[in-house]
Amino acid sequence: MTRSLGGLLFRGVHSLTSIPAGRTQLGHLASGAAVRTVMTLPSFLSPKPRDFSLPNSSWGSEMLRLHEHYNSQCEGENEEGEKDGGEKDGGEKDGGFWLRLPSYNRSLKYATGGVYLSKIVQANARLFTRNIREQGAGFEYVVFVNKKEKKCVGIFQAGHLLEGPPGCVHGGAIATMIDTVTGTHASVVSRPVMTANLNINYRSPIPLGNTVLIESSLDSREGRKMFISCKVTSADGSKLHTEATALFLSVNFSHLLKGG
Repeated sequence: MTRSLGGLLFRGVHSLTSIPAGRTQLGHLASGAAVRTVMTLPSFLSPKPRDFSLPNSSWGSEMLRLHEHYNSQCEGENEEGEKDGGEKDGGEKDGGFWLRLPSYNRSLKYATGGVYLSKIVQANARLFTRNIREQGAGFEYVVFVNKKEKKCVGIFQAGHLLEGPPGCVHGGAIATMIDTVTGTHASVVSRPVMTANLNINYRSPIPLGNTVLIESSLDSREGRKMFISCKVTSADGSKLHTEATALFLSVNFSHLLKGG
């Protein structure tokens, strides 16, 4: 499993997640390719890529509330060059150092050194979590990262096309979002990574349409290995839905992808 994202990274990440046009520092590839320095494709038939992590009309009140909560604590600029967060007097940030990561629907075009990924990136390629055109029908999510605290949080609203048990979110969709958030987190603190192991314990079902928090913490790092723990809770944190642990390995994708 793979995914994308990046840093200062942050001007153009992607999850891991495919990315805006331009050059950027990148991480995890989740249903696409990943690289440290990349050139990316614009959205299909659009001169400017759409950032899927921004609010749209399908977002419910809890999704909007949580987005505003973390966005108000962001610092610096987003990929559009606009201030992302609320500064206090003296330049301090309320809660400090959170950053919203933009998310796009395309895979990468170039690997480090300008390697062209023509055999991997096709004209109709789409990131797995961003390939449903109807707003609110599939994966609606936004990821924030706090490098100082070594934490990452994903706000996830599950659409009606993600059903598993009647009226509830499919376990595979939950696993996808856990992998997306933890892999994004690993790529932020490292370089491009691949999922080596993902262990998930499902505690209680998530009703379709509900908004949940996916919180990721970096437990330890040993060379190329990053050990991350994760929990999925209700929007107010009162109900535990899922717990997981993950192991990611940093990888030099430019060598792996040269053969196309």
